Amino acid sequence: MSIWWSLHLRREAASVPLARRLLVGAMETAGVDPDVSYDLSLALSEACANAVEHGGDASTTDYRVTAFIDGDTCRIEVTDSGPGLPRGRRARTLAAHTARAPQPACQAPAHQARQPVTPRDTPLAEHGRGLFLIEELTDRVRYRNRPGRDGTVVSFDKILKWRDDAPFMAS
Repeated sequence: MSIWWSLHLRREAASVPLARRLLVGAMETAGVDPDVSYDLSLALSEACANAVEHGGDASTTDYRVTAFIDGDTCRIEVTDSGPGLPRGRRARTLAAHTARAPQPACQAPAHQARQPVTPRDTPLAEHGRGLFLIEELTDRVRYRNRPGRDGTVVSFDKILKWRDDAPFMAS
């Protein structure tokens, strides 16, 4: 079973819960486990909030959300028309996410040097946690600049679990 949908949304805060509700409705209808649905909806909310806040100047008024359910995987892409990611930020984020191995909660990965704590890294910081949340809630994350034009594409995948009564359960 495969389904997909795509939305073009205004870069306004009100678009974030709209995208989230559409995703949750599609997941519920398909029979996706509510915990998985919640993780994906929170990751989508963070990606949309980033597109609204950082996705361009006054001349860029929209962004795009596309969701694919293919078999037992859901992929979501959020594309904006902002300035794109700085080259070093994109490379660090990809390397940190794809190279890490599961670690006990109290142990930092051996390959990570201890970084100084900045105000943005503190638990009470109001900004700067969205990409971290997306990485923690999903199975695979990719950040890239749009080829040939301004903008960023945030793409993330999650393996789906299904309710017992799921009408579209992957086979």
